[in-house]
Amino acid sequence: CRLPVDTMDIFVNVAGGLKLSDPAADLGICLAVYSSLKNVPLKKTIGIAEVGLLGELRSINMLEKRIKQAKKLGFKNIITAKT
Repeated sequence: CRLPVDTMDIFVNVAGGLKLSDPAADLGICLAVYSSLKNVPLKKTIGIAEVGLLGELRSINMLEKRIKQAKKLGFKNIITAKT
């Protein structure tokens, strides 16, 4: 899906002033931007992957552990890079 983000200023605010340094958050941020621009709620959905400059998804460390925790938290749709 292509979004016209090259014509927009997009600001991401992380709750509590946390600093994100884990690239696993990349896909989650992209999904939040998509959801906002398309006005489409992504219920019980989580994205766990690094996103490259060309939009490719890259696998991250401890993926299975993160998926297990996401399921415990009630996420039903888990989007990751192909491994």
